[in-house]
Amino acid sequence: MGFFDIFKKKEQPKAVQSEAEVQQEAAREEQKQEELNAGLERTKTGLFSKLARAVAGRSTVDMDVLDDLEEVLITSDVGVETTVKIIERIEKRVARDKYMNTSELNSILREEIVELMDEAHSTEGNFGLDAKEGEPYVVMVVGVNGAGKTTTIGKLAAQLKKAGKRVWIGAADTFRAAAIDQLQVWADRAGATMIRQEMGSDPASVAFDTLQSAKANGADVVLIDTAGRLHNKIGLMNELTKIRNVMGKVIPDAPHEVMLVLDGSTGQNAFEQAKQFTQATQVTSLAITKLDGTAKGGVVIGISDQFHIPVRYIGIGEGVDQLRIFDRREFINALFGDAKN
Repeated sequence: MGFFDIFKKKEQPKAVQSEAEVQQEAAREEQKQEELNAGLERTKTGLFSKLARAVAGRSTVDMDVLDDLEEVLITSDVGVETTVKIIERIEKRVARDKYMNTSELNSILREEIVELMDEAHSTEGNFGLDAKEGEPYVVMVVGVNGAGKTTTIGKLAAQLKKAGKRVWIGAADTFRAAAIDQLQVWADRAGATMIRQEMGSDPASVAFDTLQSAKANGADVVLIDTAGRLHNKIGLMNELTKIRNVMGKVIPDAPHEVMLVLDGSTGQNAFEQAKQFTQATQVTSLAITKLDGTAKGGVVIGISDQFHIPVRYIGIGEGVDQLRIFDRREFINALFGDAKN
């Protein structure tokens, strides 16, 4: 069982869709794209207003334009390393084509970003480990406090329940009573089963109890919350390693996925968080939250490229359905418009 299989209900024979049903499905897809467009509006406006200023009064793409484009991308939170890659790719195209009009720059930039994101997600079909049929699919969720970790778990649980899955949640962030209580509210709202202990309990013990209960009761998916402290990298590493080892004793190969939740509105701080957590544990997927209301959505491009960890979800609003499975093509369309590649 792979990652996306956990969202699927058992396949039923497909009925022939009526014209009205086809139109309704098309309308739903259009609405989804419009929501994504709205969620990324500030990022798009910020990026392209800077880009327009960079090429104002210029007709060809030369080194001065590229220097200004480099500044545009860095100040849009794409990140230095990823920006350098993009600029080098465009430089090669300029050298090859000899003459390149500034009016082409948007489409060229789009093409290079699409290619980078395709490369970063090239292993997405094989990330983590595949769960065995009849055993719960275990996701350990990590990230700093305030990144939206608890909310992401709650929304994910609600979506999985809607897809007909039996969901268990383990409240292994035992250092904050508020985290446990907030998670309980989300679990109740989603109709998921939550396993909790007293504040200050051993997080690994909570994870162990959760997996035992999930396995005994035929759960489909287990979501394990963890503490989001970064004050001591060694302590964090030891704690996450202990939780992983304990879970593996109950369900071999668990966790099947380690999902890092990052706050997209923090821009460059999200890069540092990703660096810390990828050093502390084997992160296999990313959820980037709070992209609505910020102009720092370029961080999705940079983090995806630099860490070569697939982005699984993006958060573009408060609603449960606004935690969206990440589609990089839809994301690029929202930034650059709906023109096809």
